[in-house]
Amino acid sequence: MSKRLTSVMLCALAMLSTAQAQSTAAALQVVLGTATPGGGFPAYGEALAAAIHEADPTLTITLRTTKGSTENLVLLKEGKLDLALVQGEYAYDALAEQAADGPKPTIVAPVDTTPGLFVVPASSPIRSVSDLRGRSVALGTRASGLTVMGRTVLKGSGIDPDRDIAPILLDRAGDGPPLVLEGKAAALWGGSVGWPGFKTMADAPGGARFFGPASEAVAAILSLRPSLRRLTVPAGAFKGQDAAIETVGSWSFVMGKPGLDAAIVARLLRALDRGRATLARLYAQGGESDPRNLPSATRVEWLHPATVDYLREVGSIP
Repeated sequence: MSKRLTSVMLCALAMLSTAQAQSTAAALQVVLGTATPGGGFPAYGEALAAAIHEADPTLTITLRTTKGSTENLVLLKEGKLDLALVQGEYAYDALAEQAADGPKPTIVAPVDTTPGLFVVPASSPIRSVSDLRGRSVALGTRASGLTVMGRTVLKGSGIDPDRDIAPILLDRAGDGPPLVLEGKAAALWGGSVGWPGFKTMADAPGGARFFGPASEAVAAILSLRPSLRRLTVPAGAFKGQDAAIETVGSWSFVMGKPGLDAAIVARLLRALDRGRATLARLYAQGGESDPRNLPSATRVEWLHPATVDYLREVGSIP
């Protein structure tokens, strides 16, 4: 056999090997649970899937609409989702309560800090949490961690969310803004600068006004839930918002099912790291989805082992 023919054959085998490897990688798909239409999780999920696919075209994230954090945790534990978005309040409670031994969901990556805010039409006389007393307030969906956060903010502000306001629980997160704009609710609670409901309110005729709890109530609010922390929404985050807003919020996470393959997690994190600029462009707080934020956002023992390995590799933990 001539050297030329041998060289051609070796080249062909190399190309075949590469093609086979790409074909195998292309078959890698993971299912990510989000939440109800119109909320922040579906918007983030779409941005995440696009950013990951751009960074690693052979890795596909398939999105599944769910009822939100509560159902996502159940589906993870049952192995019906590979990954799911879980809001901080539910994530903290679930991880703190689960047994130390045995398979359990783990945190794979950060989402964002999810600052919580109330929003009203700019023409509304409501300017503070205390002004919500006796009013109807759309607090979010029944299975959302944002709803838990909103109720906590009200309690810490001295307002009973079941008696001092008329709470409205939604079937879909996207149902909230129309209720306020049509006068059926006085205010809407939500979280995250990238939350679609906030954009809908800010872009509505006449604009909107955003506010958090009073500064003197923050300490009481934080004492009610260890997952909460002080956060600041910078000026200009929303149309017509001229000043920074002090509030509270918590980290949300991408969580993985019990026993999720470490190779999948490692590959996902590498793609996320490469795709962070795209994610930040597609989603307002997407820049916070940096794996390096995890050590300050949650407990290391709650992380997926492959996430811990990756953080050690990039020097974020010893």
